[in-house]
Amino acid sequence: MWQSSPPGSIYDYIRVASFSIGPDGLIEQWSRRAAGLFGMAADEAIGRDPVEAFMPAELRSDGHRRVGEILDGKEWTGLVPFRMPGEGGAHGLAEVYVMPSETADGERAALCIVVDVRALRRIETDLAASQAIFGQSPFGFVLFGTDFTVVRANQRFATVFGGAADDHRGRTVDDYLPGPEAERLGATLKRVMETGESVTDLQLVGPTPGGTGRRHWSMNLYRVHSGAGRPVGVAGLATDVTRRHIAAREAASARRNLALLNEASARIGNSLDLETTARELLDVAVPGFCDLATVDLYQGLLTGEEAAPGSWAPAHRESAGGSAELRRVAHASAVADALPTAVAGSGGPGPHDLPPALGSVHRFPFGSPCAIALRSGQVEAVPGDDMGFVQSTLAVPMVAHDTVVGLVQFSRTKGSEPFGERDRVLATELAARAAVCIDNARLYRREHERALILQRSLLPPGDPEAAGLDIACRYLPGNTATEVGGDWFDVIELPGHRTALVVGDVMGRGLRAAVAMGELRTAVRTLALLDLEPAEVLSALDEVARGLGSPGGGERSEGLGGSGGAQWPSRAAQKSREADLSEVYLATCVYAVYDPVTRRCTFANAGHLPPAVVEPGRPARLIDVPPGMPLGVGGEPFEEVEVELAENALLTLYTDGLVESRDQPLDEGLDALRAVLTGPQMSLEDACDFVLSTLDTRHGEDDIALLMARIQGLPGEAVGDWTLPREPRSVGRARELARSQLMAWDLDDLVDTTELLVSELVTNALRYGEGEIRLRLLRDRTLVCEVWDAGLVQPRRRRARDTDEGGRGLQLVGLLSAAWGARRTPRGKTVWFELALPTGAPAAELSVEQLLSMY
Repeated sequence: MWQSSPPGSIYDYIRVASFSIGPDGLIEQWSRRAAGLFGMAADEAIGRDPVEAFMPAELRSDGHRRVGEILDGKEWTGLVPFRMPGEGGAHGLAEVYVMPSETADGERAALCIVVDVRALRRIETDLAASQAIFGQSPFGFVLFGTDFTVVRANQRFATVFGGAADDHRGRTVDDYLPGPEAERLGATLKRVMETGESVTDLQLVGPTPGGTGRRHWSMNLYRVHSGAGRPVGVAGLATDVTRRHIAAREAASARRNLALLNEASARIGNSLDLETTARELLDVAVPGFCDLATVDLYQGLLTGEEAAPGSWAPAHRESAGGSAELRRVAHASAVADALPTAVAGSGGPGPHDLPPALGSVHRFPFGSPCAIALRSGQVEAVPGDDMGFVQSTLAVPMVAHDTVVGLVQFSRTKGSEPFGERDRVLATELAARAAVCIDNARLYRREHERALILQRSLLPPGDPEAAGLDIACRYLPGNTATEVGGDWFDVIELPGHRTALVVGDVMGRGLRAAVAMGELRTAVRTLALLDLEPAEVLSALDEVARGLGSPGGGERSEGLGGSGGAQWPSRAAQKSREADLSEVYLATCVYAVYDPVTRRCTFANAGHLPPAVVEPGRPARLIDVPPGMPLGVGGEPFEEVEVELAENALLTLYTDGLVESRDQPLDEGLDALRAVLTGPQMSLEDACDFVLSTLDTRHGEDDIALLMARIQGLPGEAVGDWTLPREPRSVGRARELARSQLMAWDLDDLVDTTELLVSELVTNALRYGEGEIRLRLLRDRTLVCEVWDAGLVQPRRRRARDTDEGGRGLQLVGLLSAAWGARRTPRGKTVWFELALPTGAPAAELSVEQLLSMY
């Protein structure tokens, strides 16, 4: 049977050639391989002496002797240097095996087998290196044949999969890997064999013989060729990357945890609502961290109790019956078939105990892991339900500033990776971040409620009343997502049936802004009762605001206090403190005084928006009042503007929350306000509601104060005004005028008292005043009597001695009137008293103590 050797046989690698020597010592036969080895064709070599043709000159004598011995029948093997024919021929070294032979005639001849020693040494070196790499490699090396069975495996590969290296010959991938992985590796081997394309880092997973854990391998595959380029198999280099895989998984877990914490920082705490913050926590945790989660907060925290809702050692809050009351405020699930409240271990130990429903108030059993977590402030592991789908649960207390505010439970269902130590740390961090946000929301809500109560208490109660004005007002605080602001309005009754209208806005928000608003409002009322001009009121109020903006309410000396004494703050600390307070106590304000007799209104503005007025039949306009600097800045005087208002005109004072927002520039807001005020005529209450509902006031960025007043001047018949000469008989004349006017007004019950008090005031004007005397009676909700003169000396009430014949007039005025006082005027002063209009009931008589106090 003949079989042709395929290209790439071993003879191609080691370069074997043959030729024969005849009885005459000359080359008789010359093979093609000899021609390739020596570089000489057969026609050139046959008939030549091989010693003369190929050996160097210095070796020829010995060569001839050797050839003779061979022809005598002696075998010989040795190394023979040779050279290629020609002067430029290369030198080589051949290993020659000479075997004596006989011709057909019985003559002695020789057959020579020649091997190129250089090729042989190269092959030996390559084999040694290959064997060293193959046998000593720390990586598993396996060679698959063309039938994809193992042809050879190194010892490292055998160490992993058991047995000796030779035991693996003939095995297939099914002997090493489970079904799916074996199919994937087999398909890859086939593809590499067919295409010749190498595959790197093929990830394979499978158990080791006798092992319980899964191992991870990275395999590089490449096709192996013979010397002639014929594929002879696929070589595989396998590396155990289990540790690398574990490290990568831990790194991925760490990156995931960092990303989760980063997401938590961005998404948790965007709202100051407790329930919303709890839902934000679950939005982050599910499904990125767990499959199910719930949040329970202490009921006391949600109802606004002042006491801490829970702490790490609240013995008085825990009872034998269980934990303190909690409310389930949030629940999230990434499992489609999960019950809305299903979280393992959240109820009692009994099989019939169901988890609390969302929004329900409940207690955890005293010995349950959840109750223990609340008491200890430490994470507790809750075992899963054997009958359910929850694998494990972490009960994590929500701790903020050493206070437990609630409990969050993270659960993973069966099939998910169980919680590890790293997960416990992450769960604690997530719960702590949410707890801080919840506690901040609690503190904010408490401050917000206090500020709101304070703010509401400082606003005028009900609908204020004023002579000659129909007033309606509205106050809208910012929504629950914003802090309480410092907007305020006020209506202050002044002597002479005049009315002060005030609208202001403290810059800043929160409790301090509300406190500043209250202080400024009180200061405005105090200054208004001094009956100062509007510009003077704002100037004095500016001084008050600057005092409020300084530490301690005023300027302090520096460097006071020696050793052992109180140390005052440093200049830097004091400046920092002043800078911190100055913004809070900056305020804008409009102060207006309306006189119903003349229907004139005097305005002064401290950096506030201009008032608006709508006169009958005309479009709304903004009153041009010079805007001074805000209160608390100081340094600039305030200007006054006096405007005569038409009957039934509508005056509007407001704060910037009505006309300005982030989405609406101030100019557009003022134009919109003018357009709304120019609308149809309606009652004042309806007008307030119409303005608020029409303008874009629902942005909730700031508080809104709106004060609207319809002008209704006192009718002429309600005013009595006379000028009296400076002479004694004017006292009697004043009594007569007062009596006649009261009789015309059907106020007979007030005639005697009015005559007496008018006589006292006119007498004082004659005795202590200057210039002519003016008497004015005003009737509205009360009766007001005013006596004007040009003197600047203010009347002062004093206690008369027993021997004094006078000095009891002002005491009498104070006893008989409802109110009295004096104010400066541009040309003197005005002394006034006020009497209540009769109601039909008998007038109250003076007590003995009141009568004796005049003597």
